[in-house]
Amino acid sequence: MIQEVPLPGGVVLRPATDRDAEPLLRAYVRNREYLRPWEPRRPAEFFTLPGQLHRLKDLLAQQGEGRAMPWLLTDGERVVGRMTLNNIVRGPWLNGDLGYWIDADYAGRGLTTRAVVEVCRMADQDLGLHRVAAGTLVGNAASQAVLRKAGFELVGTAPRYLEIDGRWQDHRLFQRVLNDRPAF
Repeated sequence: MIQEVPLPGGVVLRPATDRDAEPLLRAYVRNREYLRPWEPRRPAEFFTLPGQLHRLKDLLAQQGEGRAMPWLLTDGERVVGRMTLNNIVRGPWLNGDLGYWIDADYAGRGLTTRAVVEVCRMADQDLGLHRVAAGTLVGNAASQAVLRKAGFELVGTAPRYLEIDGRWQDHRLFQRVLNDRPAF
């Protein structure tokens, strides 16, 4: 069972719940410009409580189906980051795609690296995955450093991989192999 994990400075990594829409909304509004270069363009509805409720309910439904696992980094009641394993696939692949961000006021403290390490531990021990993949924009040196420090290896570059900030952008692709247990 996935539990809360204490991180440095009183920050906690914990599973997202259906009560997190409002704190998530505040975090996204607070970090809107900071995250803009690293994320897809967001419609106006994204920055509303109904928009966050809809997104969160969809993500939690995917979690219930075993296709995603969302975590939040919190400092008291304040959401200060997010980690999500998306596109979880079972069978012979046992893979999940990691996405994450950290609040501008908490960047540079090592929290993201520590949270990624913990997510990988839980992906291995609690979710039974073999591999976690992650992609970063080619120019996102900070995110690439996080992944390398967390034990990820570069596996290649994908041209025009994702539409980020309104245009198709190249990404560096990373992976971390968690174990070599048999898939079945």
